[in-house]
Amino acid sequence: MKRFAFLVLVAAIFIGCSDRDDNLDGVNIRITNESSVTFDLVQVGSEEMVHENIVPDEYSGYLEYETAYEYAYINIKVGEENYVLQPIDFVGETPLENGFYTYVLTISEEGNVILDFRVD
Repeated sequence: MKRFAFLVLVAAIFIGCSDRDDNLDGVNIRITNESSVTFDLVQVGSEEMVHENIVPDEYSGYLEYETAYEYAYINIKVGEENYVLQPIDFVGETPLENGFYTYVLTISEEGNVILDFRVD
């Protein structure tokens, strides 16, 4: 009886476990703030895709995108200041597969947005 219960438990664990990437309908992107200031707003791509109040060394929640790339248009608002990363185009780029990704953002001393792309 103990063997049977053990087998049922093992089977339930394997059947119940799934990778969080298994049933996704889009690309999920979050922001990490590696600067020394709080990002009030971070727009990634379109105006509807806004991450808010990201303090230094913290993550935002994930937002789901239909299509995304390893880089994007990014507008960071810090107080009254705006810092922008403006890609020229996406020619030759491959859209990201459905999954979880992080854009690690920093603002340089010169005011440039630095993006480090990571797969989660």
